[in-house]
Order: sequence, then C-alpha cells, then structure tokens
Amino acid sequence: MKMTQTLGATAVALSLAAPAQAIDVGPADYTILPGGTTVGMLYWQHLSSDTLRVDGSDVPGSSFEADIAIMRSLNYFTLGDMPAAFHVVAPFASIDADIGGFGQKTTDGLGDTTLGLTLWPVQPDTPDTGTTLGFSLFATLPTGDYDPARLGIGEGTFTITPQVGVIQGLGNGFYFDGALDVAFQQDHDENGVTHERDPSWQLQTMLRKQWGPGTSMTIGYSGQRGGDQSVGGAKTGLKTHRDQLRLYGTHFLNPTTQIQGMIGKDFNVEGGFEYDSVTQIRLVKVF
Repeated sequence: MKMTQTLGATAVALSLAAPAQAIDVGPADYTILPGGTTVGMLYWQHLSSDTLRVDGSDVPGSSFEADIAIMRSLNYFTLGDMPAAFHVVAPFASIDADIGGFGQKTTDGLGDTTLGLTLWPVQPDTPDTGTTLGFSLFATLPTGDYDPARLGIGEGTFTITPQVGVIQGLGNGFYFDGALDVAFQQDHDENGVTHERDPSWQLQTMLRKQWGPGTSMTIGYSGQRGGDQSVGGAKTGLKTHRDQLRLYGTHFLNPTTQIQGMIGKDFNVEGGFEYDSVTQIRLVKVF
C-alpha cells in the first residue's frame, strides 16, 4: 500500500478529521423570490463508503458512514434595485469510520456555521427561455467542535467561498442549472503543527425537466478538484478530487411546502473516501 512516507496512516486519519468545504446547490436554487420572503430548509443526508483512496491506492479495511442534518434559512430582500438573499446554514452530524481496519475516534454534533449573501445582477424577462445569474459569497466559521485527532465536520478555521450560479431556460420545460465556486481555507496551527489546504473548486451542472410549477426531475453532476492537504509542511496524499452523479426529484405538496429527494454516487475519487451512495431528503417551507 503506497502512502505519503513522512506521515503514514496516522496523519491520514488526522487530516480526514476536516472534510473539504463544499457549497452544494440543487435544481432551481438560484431562483429569485420576492423581497420579504423567508425560506426554511431542513436536510437529512446519509453518506456511505467502503473505499478510501490515498496517493492512488486503496487503504484496505476502511469504511465511512455519516448521517448529517442541515438547518438552512434564506431571507430575500432588495439591495438598491437588485434582488438579494442572506443565507444561514448549520450542519449536525453523526459519524462512524474505520481506517486500515482500525476504528476512528469521531466528533459528533454541531459543525461549522456558514453565512452567505447572494446578489442577482441578471434577472430573466421570461423564465422559460431567459437567464438568471447570481453571485454569492459564503463565509464558513469555526463554530463546530474541532479536534484534529478525531473525524468530524468541524474545520477549526475559516473558509471563504465565492460562487457564481446560473439558471438558463431552454424552452419546453427544460432548464440548465449550474454553479462554480472556489473555497479558500485559512491555515491553522494545532499543538504547534501547521495544517494547510490548497484552494479547491467545485463545478455543478444540472439538466432539469419541469412539469408545471410544482414537479421536476433533474440529473446532475458535481466535480471537485484541488484542496491538497499538508500537515507540518508534508503532503498527506489527501485532496479534493471527486466526481459524482446525482438524480433529483422535486414536488410541491402545497403552494408553500416542497419536498425533494436526491440519490448520488461517486465514480472518480482521489485522496479521500469514495461514496458508494449519497441519499438526501430536503423539506422546504416558504413564509
């Protein structure tokens, strides 16, 4: 088994305690809503993996299971004459993992809180064939319980993520949804050892078929690159390199309540756990 020689499996386990930040979007998430609207979202997500890939080789006896709940709110308003929205995202997690046949200590509970602001300089005259363009800036704060010797969803540092999102109407009920972001994480010292992560970027693309205003099906792709990790100046072999396919189904139960399901699967991962399955359920309430 090939691994970074200067660090070995112990450092790999420590570095995995801080998963790379990603600002995921779903179909129609960049839709502009009227000022004064508040949207509450509750997510449940289950991640499962039995493959850990480091420096191009699998680490035998490794597995990962996580249940993640996310509470998110969006408040829409007008900034000058431009539509805008303020985001608050708070995750909670329960994690179980083995690396190389050894059970890992984990940190459950509250993760890092993300605050965000979105502005829409381009609004569609006709949503069926028009263009919606938004720019977002997210700041992830180290509010979670962080321990570099444990697996968890706390980073122990700050991350800034600018993102651009687009919705393009294609006609006949078809839409293209896309987003591109780059995450910049601040270096941090733990017990005199410097932890570093290179900038990582994520591209998300989706083709959505809308059957009226209430129901849609979407096939999507997420690709992540960059994010090479170092501990004490030595590369760990871990990074953000992941390709994932996703399938979404969305339905409004009534004019203000939406439910969405998503299933996903990784097909190309380097420097981390490859998820055999990702299952997500999202409940949305519009106020």
